[in-house]
Amino acid sequence: MSAADHLETYAEGWTKGDAGTILKAVSDSFVFDDPNAGKITKSGLASYLSEMKETVRSLRGGRTSETLMELSEVVTQESEGVLTAWCWWAMPGTAIEGSGLIKVGTNGVRSEVITYYTKLPE
Repeated sequence: MSAADHLETYAEGWTKGDAGTILKAVSDSFVFDDPNAGKITKSGLASYLSEMKETVRSLRGGRTSETLMELSEVVTQESEGVLTAWCWWAMPGTAIEGSGLIKVGTNGVRSEVITYYTKLPE
């Protein structure tokens, strides 16, 4: 698979909330960096996603949806064999949203660092 194919599969997994699809797209050295949860490796990603889905379900008043996450404003750049993607993400039905910075190589998604869009405490 090309880096672009890995990125497409990775994005599909997040939008559907499907850990299996996400894991097919990531490299063995993958690290997901969430400021609330810390750095999650490939082996811990399914557990992280399960917890995130439960949080989202709770915020949606117990309702589930086929769409866990919506992605928009995706911008990509390829340089020296690394595809970098920036995106805006949102969990529909909740106030959770933010930005992601994703690095992808020919072996899969190497990393993602996310941020949350939130108002600072007063």
